Amino acid sequence: MQNLRDLEENEIEAWVLEQHFPKYRTKQIFQWVQEKDVEDFQAMENLPKDLREKLSKDFTLTLPKLYRRYVSQIDGTEKFLFELSDGHRIESVFMEYRHGNTACISTQVGCKMGCAFCASTLSGLARNLSSGEMLGQIVAMEKITGKKISNVVLMGSGEPLDNYDEVLRFIRLISGKTGRNLSQRNITLSTCGIVPKIRELAEEELGITLALSLHASTDEKRKKIMPIAYRYALSDVMDAVRFYFQKTGRRVSFEYALVLGINDGEEDVLALTKLLKKKGVHFPAHVNLIPVNPIKERDFTAPDRKKIQRFKEGLEKNGIACTIRREMGSDISGACGQLRRDAELEERED
Repeated sequence: MQNLRDLEENEIEAWVLEQHFPKYRTKQIFQWVQEKDVEDFQAMENLPKDLREKLSKDFTLTLPKLYRRYVSQIDGTEKFLFELSDGHRIESVFMEYRHGNTACISTQVGCKMGCAFCASTLSGLARNLSSGEMLGQIVAMEKITGKKISNVVLMGSGEPLDNYDEVLRFIRLISGKTGRNLSQRNITLSTCGIVPKIRELAEEELGITLALSLHASTDEKRKKIMPIAYRYALSDVMDAVRFYFQKTGRRVSFEYALVLGINDGEEDVLALTKLLKKKGVHFPAHVNLIPVNPIKERDFTAPDRKKIQRFKEGLEKNGIACTIRREMGSDISGACGQLRRDAELEERED
């Protein structure tokens, strides 16, 4: 049975008319689902009983079920392991900043991209999430924390552009004027660099921020940690993100996980500068340096703080805007996907 949270307003309208209910009921239903986050059809008080009963027969309003919750004693960051209706589990993170509350959500159960520093990919891809399951993570976190989410980052488990249609539907749902009306400028989509999909996304001319998981400044080094580099050369990836900027006017950010002895040397600073400052192309770029988060199955470690700072200063001297990602919830985090992985391993041992 389909989750009503998956449906856009025009799709609900089609169902309403098909069931021979007045068209104006569409907006009422959509508001109950997308604005009021209702979990029970009977709570839709302004709808007639027969319409509520028909909705309950054709749809569900299921939210992800809380499986585990971790709260940082350092800064209040919360990490959730949710269980979906089919038993699969996904991770979501709630972070408080001065500019508002941010949700980092998953777009897939697992991931098939194979990045060497990421726990999400260790068990491969189980399935894509629906738009309603993405929205459900936000609704569930708001209900659990009692706090409104104003910024959304598609940077949890999964590759968003590998689930393109549902991710696009999610963006339309959460940013629609009827519903949550979240500004698209408050949405960030992170990708490992699927070139055709970056170009397709650019043609949508959305107002979202694109974040490229770069992590290396040469094809040779990138291939060591990101299998996607065997399919798309960095030159093609960079052409695609420049095209995205040209079509949308939105600055692209670059995620760069610093790994000791792999991509943290002075030569990497120079190569990264050359990559981002292509002559003749006005392209405002921002690099987000991330000390790699160790996972048990890999032997990657982060450089010390002094070396990370030197890397940052080297980029800035070369005119590259750069920040070191603030370590939110460092006492609970683990690598992306590690909570799901740990739960799987525990069950195998039982």
